[in-house]
Amino acid sequence: MAISHETWAFIFGLLGNVISFMVFLAPLPTFYQIYKKKSSEGFQSLPYVVALFSSMLWIYYALVKKDASLLLITINSFGCVIETIYLAIFLVYAPSKTRLWTIKLLLMLNVFGFGGMLLSTLYLTTGSKRLSVIGWICLVFNISVFAAPLCIMKRVIKTRSVEFMPFSLSLSLTINAVMWFFYGLLLKDYYIALPNTLGFLFGIIQMVLYLVYRNAKPQTLEEPTKVQELNGHIIDVVKPNHATKNGHVPVIEIASSV
Repeated sequence: MAISHETWAFIFGLLGNVISFMVFLAPLPTFYQIYKKKSSEGFQSLPYVVALFSSMLWIYYALVKKDASLLLITINSFGCVIETIYLAIFLVYAPSKTRLWTIKLLLMLNVFGFGGMLLSTLYLTTGSKRLSVIGWICLVFNISVFAAPLCIMKRVIKTRSVEFMPFSLSLSLTINAVMWFFYGLLLKDYYIALPNTLGFLFGIIQMVLYLVYRNAKPQTLEEPTKVQELNGHIIDVVKPNHATKNGHVPVIEIASSV
């Protein structure tokens, strides 16, 4: 007996939930160290604020869509909870200047930004038009986030080092993008499917770069770099005062739910 598109969509969505769940938990060791050392160690809050905003967007989209949206709600609800916990820990142990900047960022993006979008779509749009507007907002936002790996790919080529681009991370995020792409495709929901084509493409490129440069002789840059994960993809931030003994600092992994 042939399996229906809805069943296949549920299977891919369920697998996407499982993979996204594991990637959401990836920063736990980092935050345990922050808690243990009572210091944010120069890490930045931007990736976590963005991940929280992304989860909030997808929950709103799923609630408006209603049909076949349970799997979007489950994983992004977990994303909201875990990112809020990460941010709470960060705010407790961050320096006062960084804490203030994080609070401003949260107010600007997650409170006023999301609130403005919520009110404008509720009162200025109706029915399918509302869903379309929210879908386009989710699509554009996620495409901008999926473009973040360009920074780390450029750095890998420049330094001939894959230290900041773990193969396991690239592989898991590529598989995650595949799961959500087919979930969106089978449901004919292109707001979900289209951004994940970009996620899949960048994931493949990252793995190819890893294979090309894994045994290459690294070239040292003038400034050591802290690498952070932006919603499943890597961005780099110069933090010369927090380098390890080899001149580098660890990777923070942040999940991409959809």
